[in-house]
Amino acid sequence: MFSIADETLFQRLLSLERRRCERTEERFALLLIDLEDITSSTSDLETIGRAIGNAMRDTDFTGWYQHPAVLGVILTTLNGSGRETIEPIMLERIRAAMAPHVESDQIQRVRISCHIFPEDGIPNRIFYSDHDKKQNGNPAVLKRAMDLAGSVAALLILSPLFAVIAVLVKLTSPGPVFFRQKRIGQFGGEFTFLKFRSMYVNSDPSIHKEFIRDLIAKKVEPGRTYKITNDPRITSIGRILRKSSLDELPQFINVLKGDMSLVGPRPPIPYEFEHYSLWHRRRIVEAKPGITGDWQVHGRSRTTFDEMVRMDLRYIRNQSLWLDLKLLMKTPFVMISGDGAY
Repeated sequence: MFSIADETLFQRLLSLERRRCERTEERFALLLIDLEDITSSTSDLETIGRAIGNAMRDTDFTGWYQHPAVLGVILTTLNGSGRETIEPIMLERIRAAMAPHVESDQIQRVRISCHIFPEDGIPNRIFYSDHDKKQNGNPAVLKRAMDLAGSVAALLILSPLFAVIAVLVKLTSPGPVFFRQKRIGQFGGEFTFLKFRSMYVNSDPSIHKEFIRDLIAKKVEPGRTYKITNDPRITSIGRILRKSSLDELPQFINVLKGDMSLVGPRPPIPYEFEHYSLWHRRRIVEAKPGITGDWQVHGRSRTTFDEMVRMDLRYIRNQSLWLDLKLLMKTPFVMISGDGAY
């Protein structure tokens, strides 16, 4: 189910988008939807907010500008449109989203304003609130239960394979069995990400940093997401592990610890995250990162970076236990085929 960013997070991302605008001179718009005159409970306002968020584009970001009175929507891609074009379209879309939840006379009292940055600047906020960022509700509890059961079962069943891979890694190159790397988790927190080591020890990361920067900037040929073709840093056994995705198996430990989920977006590296636009950041705001997901099953290295992000956002918007189970059942076949992997 689509989630609305809390006030603290929304203001933080708004500040990041403002700095990006100042750096790149690419304009963005901020919609403010004043719900103060709607006579509904806080839970009803949350429902209305989710309905509005669902009506926005994948590249937009919805959250509480001032909870629970003012909802904000950041429009990151304007495609040259000005206020005179944006306002009537957004007004119609927002009212249509609210219609199933709000009486028509109340909808007419909702005030909507559009602020274009840098021309208008950002309106001053009135107060700060500190909402808990953790997911609540039965779906999140059931998803965590599935993560625990799945990771424990996988670690037990695959323990002989773990041992074989560990021996092969040690025999083919000096260094540790596991590769440890800082990754960005949900809400921007860092955690230690585990993989079977597929590279030589002390490999220079600059080649990957440059590749990621060019990938996000669309300077890399289509169909090469994250993995560098013929990477000289990869060991002989590492190429097999990466092609089959067996190097990813230690991430079941991350799932068991609660840093990751079985299904979710791929967790970014900090130097990758630095190049994200605001709408890219929604991947790590709205869902816990996962071992597999929509991109890993249906896209992998065949897609562009923006296409991958859109697949993650589509998963986040439609996520359910049934969708997670379908993606988990498809993952082994993708691993065996090696389609789209490097």
